[in-house]
Amino acid sequence: MTSSRKKVLAVYPGSFDPVTLGHEDIARRTLRLADRLLLAVAETATHSKSHMFSVEERVDLLREVYRDDERVECVSFSGLLMDFARDSGAHCIIRGLRAVSDFEYEMQMAQMNRELWPEVETVFLTPDAPLSFLSASLVREVATLGGDVSSFVSPLVMNAMKEKLLA
Repeated sequence: MTSSRKKVLAVYPGSFDPVTLGHEDIARRTLRLADRLLLAVAETATHSKSHMFSVEERVDLLREVYRDDERVECVSFSGLLMDFARDSGAHCIIRGLRAVSDFEYEMQMAQMNRELWPEVETVFLTPDAPLSFLSASLVREVATLGGDVSSFVSPLVMNAMKEKLLA
């Protein structure tokens, strides 16, 4: 008996500046639900942010973090997420929710995305409890001020952050 289940391709969009253990946790959880995952670094941010890494550097870091998992592809995109998802063949958008405060904004985005492309589904995932407070901007800020963020990012990302901060 062969399965006729359609393969699920999910898109997990974000700035990933830097990619944190929280991002990694959400990606691992996604692969329990999807066959393949596109980690999509947004070239244009919806919030104004100062970046530590260029878009290309973020994509390269993600590729290194996931180099041993052929189910994960790391790319960048510009423009509307729904156009990118449609062009990629994905019908599932993954969003991480750290706290209740994230929900209102993410819900509005999910509803707008569904208006733009009714075939898309947004799935909200929560990170492991010890990572629930973690945001890339908080990690970036603490690191920039000289704090130790090694327990919030992989050693590979930590090394890249140290190099960037020493430059």
